[in-house]
Amino acid sequence: MNRKRVWLRLGILLVLAVVTYLIARRAIFSANVASEPIAIDTLSAPVTFERAFPNLEIERPVYVTFPPDGTNRVAVVSQCGSVLIFPNDPSVEQPSELLNIRHKVMWKDGSNEEGLLGLAFHPKFRENRQFFLFYTNLDHINVLSRFTISATDPNRGDPESEVELFRTPKRDSSNHNGGTILFGRDGFLYLAVGDGGPVGDPHGNGQSLETVLGKILRIDVDHQNPGLPYAIPQDNPFVERPKARGEIWAFGLRNVWRMAFDRQTNRLWAGDVGDDTWEEIDLIERGGNYGWRIREGFHRFPVTQATPSPPPTPAVGKLLDPIFAYNHTLGNCIIGGCVYRGKQVPELFGAYLFADHVTGQVYALRYNDRSGKAVSVQRIDPRTMPVLSFGEDESGEVYFTTTQGIINRIVPSRKQQP
Repeated sequence: MNRKRVWLRLGILLVLAVVTYLIARRAIFSANVASEPIAIDTLSAPVTFERAFPNLEIERPVYVTFPPDGTNRVAVVSQCGSVLIFPNDPSVEQPSELLNIRHKVMWKDGSNEEGLLGLAFHPKFRENRQFFLFYTNLDHINVLSRFTISATDPNRGDPESEVELFRTPKRDSSNHNGGTILFGRDGFLYLAVGDGGPVGDPHGNGQSLETVLGKILRIDVDHQNPGLPYAIPQDNPFVERPKARGEIWAFGLRNVWRMAFDRQTNRLWAGDVGDDTWEEIDLIERGGNYGWRIREGFHRFPVTQATPSPPPTPAVGKLLDPIFAYNHTLGNCIIGGCVYRGKQVPELFGAYLFADHVTGQVYALRYNDRSGKAVSVQRIDPRTMPVLSFGEDESGEVYFTTTQGIINRIVPSRKQQP
């Protein structure tokens, strides 16, 4: 009898544990505080990924993009300090080195948040041959510079053409640099800058409008204000605010690692890397306050030994909710991606692709324009790998890179390919 009771109790405990796990698993992904949690599932649509360029392995490929000149080339940023460019052809065997500035870039294997972090080609690249880099220099300061392509070789940048446009303040630590740079349809350059670290934003940079740290910036690289090598657009939200940095477009962000414009809707999507518990996806709006360090995801950020001071009060405006947030029981480092607008995988059209670096899982998020909420988040393939970054080619096909130096592309499953 005693043995039966023991087994009965064990059975009840097991059932309770399973139920608790299922409830917790469903609850740790959330799209809105007041909404039902989004269940994570595999796509019913046949989608997978494959190596895009089987002959290439690139050291620390942290970004994929393209020159907007109709040549159908792919450019890849190596965090170590070089930019490679090559034809968008799976059989390519040898990339050209567009630029090598390793001697100026702070990169140490294992210190993986510094280095060459961002690349953007000017919208009028065909006419002016300009491109822009965001990198950490040898003094641990992040620099935005303009370069020009050689007049005689379209695959070669001129290292002597560098014009430094912008520097972030010197930081206490080497992490939280952000690093995405891209042009909007308005012709202005958008730049994601991290809060400067370390853990918990102890200086309150995210909520301070007096610093560029923890922000999305927006500048005009084609004109100059007095005393600046660039201009500040007059419709930036804080241009007239005393003591505020006019370059700020949005704030309250911890460390956006990859953002991208939806080429159809022009919405700016961002993956903001979490601190203690939550990773989040945001739609960036003019003047938006995304809450860091008051909160992380939808949740108030706690006072801890690492961050003994109470969270700051909002600098201005109400806090904007993330589109989606997930708990560290399912991942620890979001890799922001882009909205798929290519033609090769119609099943994913309009889905926002992102990944988690720690778990290596790639996801597709569906968003409802009318409700302003995420409606589903699905794995696109059960395989996992350490994703570093995402990017697009000229036709809108999506790629993601890994720490092994591999560039993958999203494709239909082989069963569906003609």
